Amino acid sequence: MPPDSPAAAVAALDCRDVTVRYGAVTALSGITAAFAPGLIHAVVGQNGAGKTTFARVAAGLVQPAEGEVSILGTPIRTGHVSESRAAGVELVHQSFALPPSFTVSEAMEFGATGRGGLFTARRLRRRWQAHLAELDVTAGPTQRIRDLPVETQQAVEIARALITDARVLILDEPTAVLTPAGIETLFDRVRRLKASGVTVLLILHKIREVLAIADTLTVLRAGQLVDGPRPAATVDEAELTRLIVGQSDPAAGRSGAGPAGQPVSPPVSPSVSPSGPGASPMVPAAGSHPPALGIYALRTRADSEGPALEDVDLEVAPGEILGIAGVEGNGQKSLVRAIAGLAEVESGRIMLGGRDIGPRSLGERRAAGLRIIPFERNTEGLSLRSSLWENWSAGALLQRPLLSPVRPDHLRRDCAAALREWQVRYHSPAQPAGSLSGGNAQKVILAREIDEAARLIIAAQPTRGLDIGATAFVWRALRAARDRGAAVLVISSDLDELFDISDRVVVMLSGRVSGRFAPPYSLTRVGAAMTGAEGAFA
Repeated sequence: MPPDSPAAAVAALDCRDVTVRYGAVTALSGITAAFAPGLIHAVVGQNGAGKTTFARVAAGLVQPAEGEVSILGTPIRTGHVSESRAAGVELVHQSFALPPSFTVSEAMEFGATGRGGLFTARRLRRRWQAHLAELDVTAGPTQRIRDLPVETQQAVEIARALITDARVLILDEPTAVLTPAGIETLFDRVRRLKASGVTVLLILHKIREVLAIADTLTVLRAGQLVDGPRPAATVDEAELTRLIVGQSDPAAGRSGAGPAGQPVSPPVSPSVSPSGPGASPMVPAAGSHPPALGIYALRTRADSEGPALEDVDLEVAPGEILGIAGVEGNGQKSLVRAIAGLAEVESGRIMLGGRDIGPRSLGERRAAGLRIIPFERNTEGLSLRSSLWENWSAGALLQRPLLSPVRPDHLRRDCAAALREWQVRYHSPAQPAGSLSGGNAQKVILAREIDEAARLIIAAQPTRGLDIGATAFVWRALRAARDRGAAVLVISSDLDELFDISDRVVVMLSGRVSGRFAPPYSLTRVGAAMTGAEGAFA
């Protein structure tokens, strides 16, 4: 929308020539965009496109080097959170900000005042119960934030943002941790906010979600405005993909489309999807071809990382991708930690290539072919302050004898070769891992974990927070590993992607297997298994 149009003169959010620089890096370059009031606006783009920076400028968290921001026709001082909030702008971050140890009413009070204080529990309940009910938030005022399901935590975050009578609500990647039912609930809540006159900006990655909810689209690429705001009804999936990735190939996100000018094929053979095997027998396989992973009657203790596993039976064959679905916190992390030898096993067996790995260390399990792409790449997968070569070589060093010689120059050389092969965009093997974008950081982990010796690859939420190009690269890498004969266990909250890549799908609920499914998948049945509803089993 041209900035001098009548609608832009009364825009809910009007940005003119906004430029943000971090040293020599330009995160946003001359962004001019006006967002009409009372609509749902989606801001889309790849990782590093500038979406979150744009949101943070609007919320007063980032001071642009150049440009102006107006809210409902009133210019504001950029870089001042209090001024943006006073003008009616609220931002809900992708990483929730409310203190997990607080009760819901305490968290709401803290969000309203920004400080602690002495309050009676009865007063806080009375103060916030009506506000929560008005927004259809099911959490009780005395419940702890940490005890709430993730979608309810998000609802409380949104309720907190609306305390100040926000007129512009910005949600940064709000669907990243939600189930399909949770996403639909969120979208219903967003539509109700729109009906009440709130202008909503959604920072999103998934094209189907964008087209399902947005009234307008704005596309950023490499810090520049590519298109929009324009009516979402004028764009289809193929065109939006081209706008985001900046190339003529309209391949949809999971079919191999990558960033402009960047090939996406991993350094392995192209994917050929075999037919999925039938149901696995839940006893150790006999004969010359045991499962790559066999888990039998596995029980673990509950700990701070997740619930106990109860009589879990799984098998993954060589050359198979098994998808693990489920609402987060239902035993997925416990399963991975048990396979890695990091959880206390009470009973049952874990077999890798037909051998019991129960007594083995993580280093011994890696030597036997176990590879793990962890849930959280920035905390579990990488040391952000350490160099790329130190991060890349960690897996190999873990498998070496304690007193074997280490040649850093050789490791740096081998790391550089691996990163080139995996098409990582970087400057030097010595640069810290924290300097990379999300997609490139994930490629460093892939370069470390997917090798010729991998027999079992566990990929936990491997595409969370990645753009469509990086997502396509990850899926192709896992398919190629599968085609070389590795077994792949994929844990994901994105059912569309899980159905697309998996030969079979298993659902976990409260530490148990609640459903087993083969293609063609039924979203209704898988969703029922995730929630414990009737009719879950195929």
